[in-house]
Amino acid sequence: MRKLDSINKEILNILQENSSITNVELAEQLNLSPTTVFDRVKKLEQTGIIKKRVAIVDADKVGKGTTAIVSVSLTAHNAKNVKKFWKSIEKLNEVLECYHIAGAEDFMLKVVVEDMKSYEAFLLNRLTAIENIGKIRTSFVLSTVKYQTKIPLTISTEI
Repeated sequence: MRKLDSINKEILNILQENSSITNVELAEQLNLSPTTVFDRVKKLEQTGIIKKRVAIVDADKVGKGTTAIVSVSLTAHNAKNVKKFWKSIEKLNEVLECYHIAGAEDFMLKVVVEDMKSYEAFLLNRLTAIENIGKIRTSFVLSTVKYQTKIPLTISTEI
């Protein structure tokens, strides 16, 4: 794990709130030169700390109002089968997130679709077409209490 100084943490905090901020605006907020800030951001990108910058879309407003949390258990758990499952899941656009988990199930998926009929089609035609699936359990999201993409980074006060 790479240790981040307070300036890099502040850069990350600001960019997580507004990734479309200009370099000049970012530099002004940090009281640094634009060149210094540009170099720091580039280094954060090159080291993979900043993976990418995105726009967060409201699923309801684009007709994807049904979110399902889907747990999946595999019948065989060897590395080859797990990797085949990963590759299959990566091809499913409806799956926004996929976590390999410990516990009763093997994977937890976040799936976004238009409606229940769309989920049924996704389940029957796409998800269950993946080899080695033993059990699928679905829970539907009624409302979102908290949704956050920002990773909290505390800035220590250095003396």
